Amino acid sequence: MLVLAVGDVIGKPGRRAVNKLLPDLRRQYGLDLVIVNAENVAGGLGLTSTTAKELLDAGVDVLTSGNHIWAQKEIIPYLDQEMPILRPLNYPPGVPGRGYIVKGQALVVNLIGRTFMENFDCPFRAMEQLLTELKPKPPVIIVDFHAEATSEKIALGRYLDGRVSAVLGTHTHVGTIDTQLLPQGTAYVTDIGMTGPVDSVIGVDTEAVIDRFLTMIPRRLPVGKGKTIFNAVLVSIDKDNGKAISIDRIHREVEP
Repeated sequence: MLVLAVGDVIGKPGRRAVNKLLPDLRRQYGLDLVIVNAENVAGGLGLTSTTAKELLDAGVDVLTSGNHIWAQKEIIPYLDQEMPILRPLNYPPGVPGRGYIVKGQALVVNLIGRTFMENFDCPFRAMEQLLTELKPKPPVIIVDFHAEATSEKIALGRYLDGRVSAVLGTHTHVGTIDTQLLPQGTAYVTDIGMTGPVDSVIGVDTEAVIDRFLTMIPRRLPVGKGKTIFNAVLVSIDKDNGKAISIDRIHREVEP
């Protein structure tokens, strides 16, 4: 099984890059599953039903998210409907939406970290409970871990090594160079990166971010402009035993 996981998609430039590149990537690699972190697709903060549908129509199979899932209130009713949108599994019980989905022959799980984030439920224990209680579950299990601290991401990867097919980090928008197969067969990367404007600060207009750092005055930060990068990882998995065979970075650039 070939799985493509795309890093945080930022606003209209990121959506445009997915629309332009994904159809060819699906054909080129014969992809079985495409996962996109979509919590920043609507103007750089949150997602709406319209922006979610745009990505799904482009060939995305599952949309994951993170701490900005509630930024656009319009999306909340859709979290309990048929659209394959995930919010982190370890939000408190009773909140709208779901933290995992079975798509074809794969289980996709969305978790969120706690270090330098907010006071969420424990992602380690939430995942442990899911692995224990979900029956039957497919052998292929992909985890999008939306977290800030590299140590927390690495720790979760090691904790789940051999029990899931891949632990793929999102949230920082800065891709890391540590794609690897862990000893027990789990594919791992600390952060996939982003799909958004190159000339920016993690996808946001540079001057607006610098001004905010200089003045400390809160303001809405617009999405950057110009050339866009497309960051993703391609994971090959043995669909019979769920062990990862390889993980490779995919990097593309899209002119405005």
